[in-house]
Amino acid sequence: MSLFERVWKVLFTATFVWSLMCCTAGEDNQGTTVGFPDVTEARPITGGPNEHLYASYYGINSFSANERYATVLETDVRHRLPTEHDPATLGLVDLTTRELRPIAQTRAWNFQQGCMAHWLGTSPDSLIIYNDLRQGKFVSVIRNVFTEEARIIPHPVSAVSPDGTQAISINFARLRETRTDYGYGGAGQDAQTDVPFPDNDGLFLIDLQSGEAELIFAISDVRDYVPQLPPEGREYFNHTLFSRDGSKVFFLARAIPERNTVAFTINSDCSDLQPCFPGNTEWGGSHFDWLSGDDLMVTARYRNEIYTHVLFTVGQQNYQLLGNGLLDFDGHGTFSPDGRWMVTHTYPDQLDDNKIFLMDMRTQAVLPLGRFREPPEFRGYWRCDIHPRWSPGGKYIGFNSTHTGSRQAYVFELQ
Repeated sequence: MSLFERVWKVLFTATFVWSLMCCTAGEDNQGTTVGFPDVTEARPITGGPNEHLYASYYGINSFSANERYATVLETDVRHRLPTEHDPATLGLVDLTTRELRPIAQTRAWNFQQGCMAHWLGTSPDSLIIYNDLRQGKFVSVIRNVFTEEARIIPHPVSAVSPDGTQAISINFARLRETRTDYGYGGAGQDAQTDVPFPDNDGLFLIDLQSGEAELIFAISDVRDYVPQLPPEGREYFNHTLFSRDGSKVFFLARAIPERNTVAFTINSDCSDLQPCFPGNTEWGGSHFDWLSGDDLMVTARYRNEIYTHVLFTVGQQNYQLLGNGLLDFDGHGTFSPDGRWMVTHTYPDQLDDNKIFLMDMRTQAVLPLGRFREPPEFRGYWRCDIHPRWSPGGKYIGFNSTHTGSRQAYVFELQ
């Protein structure tokens, strides 16, 4: 065992023991001792020879409401950036049998966010929406996973409201030029790469019943909130998410050539734009999840000092650092459906290990769930972030990993 491995083992064991002690001593508001759930070893729900990943970004529900099925992508693309000439198969995995049933193909996908597949709140056991490239245009498709009945929405989706009636659309062609690994190959939209702050591009609100979309907030609208761009600079939007009650939308405004980041929320009726942090360009912002209709967690550089998981109420500066110092890193934190737990993870460390942690929201105790090595060949545009996500009833935590040498989807089961 190398020195690094010995040090990591000591730190991991100490963290585990500390977490159990905090958990045993932790009490809720009624003075009741709080304990962690039993969590099984991670098990794969997909296998080779092809590569597999969850079909959406982290924090987006990849599971049917009855928690029987999960949406995944299957591809033979491995160590390169996928293009519009690389269709991926969208399929359903039966979590009881591990059977993978193909339901469609898509040419609008990437390794970071899949094809942004969401189960729709209007029929959460049978309807999904996902992105595709059809007749030279980026679109989204609402599909019944059992009858294969499908309807095309003439706009790709970036976020979908919890009730399944609305969605946010952004420009994935512009993303391909500004944040390559999050965009799609092909000329499915006008990227407007020669316009620093376009006034006809930004956040579009889609009515999923009619398919109509309205620009509710333009990229040009953030000009006074973000750092001044150099002549070659371009602003873009990425990472959108509805609040749990559907009333607000979180998004990031970013720029090239330097990735200056300002995190915002806005009401879904286009009112009340709120920068998330004071001195926005110093705090930045990276990953995120809503705890409620008003409470939001964003990983950010707290007081321009340390990157950590910061919880706050929109419009207030009641910032709370989560994890008692154990979560001072830029992780993909996401909350359980009941808000009781948060799961997050690290990026690869010196041993190429991703570590996954579960945090008790009442006591701030932190429980290590495991570590998963990412081989060095999975780096850059085709890297494999863990990207945890919860099932609707909180039974499963799903994640992606390459620790066996291929990209596959996994679950922990909470008991």
